[in-house]
Amino acid sequence: MEEKHKKLFGYAVVGAFGTVAVGLMIGSIPFVMPAFRRICLPFVPATDNQVRNVISLLKKRKGNVIDLGSGDGRIVLAAAKMGFPAVGVELNPWLVIYSKIKTLYLGLSDSASFQRRDIWKTDLKKYDNIVIFGVEQMVSFSNKLQKFLMIFFHSIKDLFFHKMAQLEEKLCQELKKDGCVIACRFPLPNWSESLSVGTGIDTVWLYERKSLYNNQNSL
Repeated sequence: MEEKHKKLFGYAVVGAFGTVAVGLMIGSIPFVMPAFRRICLPFVPATDNQVRNVISLLKKRKGNVIDLGSGDGRIVLAAAKMGFPAVGVELNPWLVIYSKIKTLYLGLSDSASFQRRDIWKTDLKKYDNIVIFGVEQMVSFSNKLQKFLMIFFHSIKDLFFHKMAQLEEKLCQELKKDGCVIACRFPLPNWSESLSVGTGIDTVWLYERKSLYNNQNSL
């Protein structure tokens, strides 16, 4: 009888741990799933080094900040702590809610805000500093759609650079004369940076508007 109770207890423990594990997995889905957007950026949290590198470049800048694809809001909140009026644009509603709650908790509501919005529908003309975190899989498609797209593109990487080139065109049209773009993880494919900080995956590139006029005709 005692052995039977031990087995039942063991099953109960395993079941409890299994339930917790499944609950954690389900709870994390909204945070790791790609937001449905024209540029599909899976949520990959910025590392501490990446945040520090972005802030080190912003220290030399003035004006406001917008983070395109702001994720959990850490770049926006770090910029707000430095005194920048900062806005995060994100399509994943759960990440927007999380970022807003964290903003309230940190008491940064006066300088940090978050909006659920498509990057392509965001007017960038009023922003001085634009932050974009690139990922190699900037566009995520089903296998069937990938095969169809391969008719026009040699690889998903080619498609990534095609989308980035479209983003460059939008930035060229809307970036302020004295504005800048800060690209993280991956550089902009057709622009020449004014400055870079960090190494490897933590590298951050600064592109100034004044240095882009020569590139605008080449896009």
